[in-house]
Amino acid sequence: MTGTQLFLQQLANGLTLGAIYALIALGYTMIYGVIQLINFAHGEVFMVGSYLALTLMLALTALVPWPVALLGALLGAMLGCSVLGWGIERWAYRPIRQAPRLNALITAIGLSFVLQNAIMLLYGPTDRQFPNPVPLVRWEIGGVTVTLMQVLVWGVAAALMCGLQWLVMGTKLGMAMRATAQDLKICRLLGIPVHRLIGVTFALGSALAAVGGTLFGMTYGTINFHDGYVVGLKAFTAAVLGGIGNIPGAMVGGVLLGLLEGFGAGYLSSQWKNVFAFVVLVLLLLGKPTGLLGERVADRA
Repeated sequence: MTGTQLFLQQLANGLTLGAIYALIALGYTMIYGVIQLINFAHGEVFMVGSYLALTLMLALTALVPWPVALLGALLGAMLGCSVLGWGIERWAYRPIRQAPRLNALITAIGLSFVLQNAIMLLYGPTDRQFPNPVPLVRWEIGGVTVTLMQVLVWGVAAALMCGLQWLVMGTKLGMAMRATAQDLKICRLLGIPVHRLIGVTFALGSALAAVGGTLFGMTYGTINFHDGYVVGLKAFTAAVLGGIGNIPGAMVGGVLLGLLEGFGAGYLSSQWKNVFAFVVLVLLLLGKPTGLLGERVADRA
């Protein structure tokens, strides 16, 4: 493989991983943008989504054609994680919304451990094979291999990210979200149902994480109950890299982090790819602490 072919191959691989990171990072940045909370349990919501999709995929693959099985697993995982995200906000975060921020941080870490151990007890501590019903179709383009699965990941991620951007910037719901991000107290006085809006934000972010979990399992073939910690940390890093609270920034940060990992694996080693990605991240944030596109959420008094 020539140098150009290696570059293009790692570019394709990095875009696939980066699209998954971006979907998860959107949940972090949406929640922070509205209520300035870092939901460290979000990575575990991603992990729960992958297990829900696994369960549905195993049930549907033998009964219906693969596109229907895939769509059913995606929609089922999105619905389940939306309910989980709404429940987390309603029963864990809402009662302590006026408490010091440290309380919410401790609660998020506690929820993370609860979800991890719940999945471990239900599915076991070992890796689970994730069925992939997508046909193994490959295209050779100039010596670079692109699979149908990669194209599917790019297409689904792009469609969801564009849809979210339209929702936030072009609908009344998105206008209410942006208003709440600017001044939550004034929105209450104006009659905006703030609690309901925050619950919807958690549900939307959790649904995107579920799609990321499904695509992650299908791409890499196995899942484990501790995947949420590792992948969630990287997705949070992607959100910070792009600019926390900035939706386009989360997309850019996720793709960039995936590319850094891909090139690190290709040019250094797969064992050092994480080190390479985080070293570049530290260097970038030293020069631009607010992230590449900047933080859009104004500090509240």
